[in-house]
Amino acid sequence: MALAASLKEADITAALAACQAADSFKHKEFFVKVGLTAKSPEDIKKAFAIIDQDKSGFIEEDELKLFLQNFSASARALTDAETKAFLKAGDVDGDGMIGMDEFATMVKG
Repeated sequence: MALAASLKEADITAALAACQAADSFKHKEFFVKVGLTAKSPEDIKKAFAIIDQDKSGFIEEDELKLFLQNFSASARALTDAETKAFLKAGDVDGDGMIGMDEFATMVKG
């Protein structure tokens, strides 16, 4: 929910509506619709810090599963298939997690 402060509410609503159905989440489309791709590197870093719930410096699979809830508390959890695809897309170095640089590349990608 804390991400709502730096993004437009209408963009968040539209992005969440577009992936409301199970297995419809596409990270590239979501980042564009929600307005993250247009944000500064500093804003992307802030978004990463919010999504990194345990403050480990990495976004792990369990944090990805709840990714949409960072934008709205009532948003659905990602399905296992969506979560694994999201992780695979972002985890460039194969360590099973998404680091800050990987996240920034994925958002801007």
